[in-house]
Amino acid sequence: MPTAKEYQAKIANYNWDDLVQLWSEIESGDTPGWGAGKALEYLVLRAFGLDGAEVTWPYSVQFDGTSLEQIDGVVYSDCLACIIECKDSNESLNIEAIAKLRNQLLRRPTTSIGSVFSRSGFTVGAITLARYISPQTILLWGGKEIKYSLYNKYIRRSLIKKYRYCVEYGLPDYDITIEDI
Repeated sequence: MPTAKEYQAKIANYNWDDLVQLWSEIESGDTPGWGAGKALEYLVLRAFGLDGAEVTWPYSVQFDGTSLEQIDGVVYSDCLACIIECKDSNESLNIEAIAKLRNQLLRRPTTSIGSVFSRSGFTVGAITLARYISPQTILLWGGKEIKYSLYNKYIRRSLIKKYRYCVEYGLPDYDITIEDI
């Protein structure tokens, strides 16, 4: 299995068209050369990087030789600090990933937000939890929104749109594909 550094080196050569192709492979469940879920993690981070965001690649938080957390990545863009969590599954994502990210956000400055990217979307329970975990903000991204952002080559603008909608209406699951951003 490739290391994190090898995945990072591999994705560094991808342009927007390459990411669209990788997304097609993720959707079909055929991602040769990528470990389970790794293609989606690195695709999301690379898209943010291509769009001008500062990216921190996946890492572990260690304390006294014990791994406390595994972070899929962090994105800094337009005055936002966003912890990224990615889940590539055939089934809608339940509450576990959102609860995990909420706990990670509790250890960070209150201005930090989270984003969960799920190829297959979210269960009603997961959406409900994300709506009521104040003061933490966790934005939900389904597969349709990931694809939309890749095809339009602006995932940062999608993040800002989701964040602003959440600020104004309190809904972290706003579907950015509904209206032109």
